[in-house]
Amino acid sequence: MIGFILAGLIIGALARLIKPGKQNLGLLATLLLGLVGSIIGGAIASFFGTGNMWELNIFGFIVSVIAAVLLIGVAESVMGRRHVRR
Repeated sequence: MIGFILAGLIIGALARLIKPGKQNLGLLATLLLGLVGSIIGGAIASFFGTGNMWELNIFGFIVSVIAAVLLIGVAESVMGRRHVRR
């Protein structure tokens, strides 16, 4: 469980570094988006048969970071819409 949380933080931090621009996301949002990205990446890697969903492999890690970058983009657009309405 601690490894899963640590992987989520690492994946979320890498995704924030890759995503251009300033993200207005806190540590908790980074952790959650990284965790969701790692679940998505693990599921996709498992689907392609590169390993179990819960084990670390290169393909799953790369897909996890890509999924987290996309999730950060979605979170930014949702938060941006929320700020425009005010």
